[in-house]
Amino acid sequence: MSDDLSPEKGPKPAGRLDAATLRTLAQRAVDQPLVDDWQFDPSSISPRLLRLQLDPNAYPTNILVARLDVRWFVTDEYSIHYVEAREAAADPYQCRWDRHPKTTAPRTHFHPPPDAGDAESFSLNPHHLEVLFTVLDWVSDRVEALHGQ
Repeated sequence: MSDDLSPEKGPKPAGRLDAATLRTLAQRAVDQPLVDDWQFDPSSISPRLLRLQLDPNAYPTNILVARLDVRWFVTDEYSIHYVEAREAAADPYQCRWDRHPKTTAPRTHFHPPPDAGDAESFSLNPHHLEVLFTVLDWVSDRVEALHGQ
């Protein structure tokens, strides 16, 4: 994995990961047509994040990899990082939904594509499944937009 696609580029962990919530998110996500598979990284024994692999067949052929890296903490803070690696592109297309204290943005915010730049205000029900399905709806819209280009 290139350094640009590293999940460590996101916000620093805010406490202990909520492994039970991550398992619930994984089990619900695979019922969605765009989610191909999931795994804990580096392992289920000591997860640092939940990685949702998105179905490569849903994307145009110039998209090599698409995934969501999910961190959910016992404090109900979270980070969901969308990453798309493109053929012949030096930098990935990426964005991130976060909920954590931030001095320069509201607690719940969005780092927009194409480079997960400066945080913008983002209002969302804090329930973990609501967050997941909102993000998956965004991914679905993204896939439709890619096919329309």
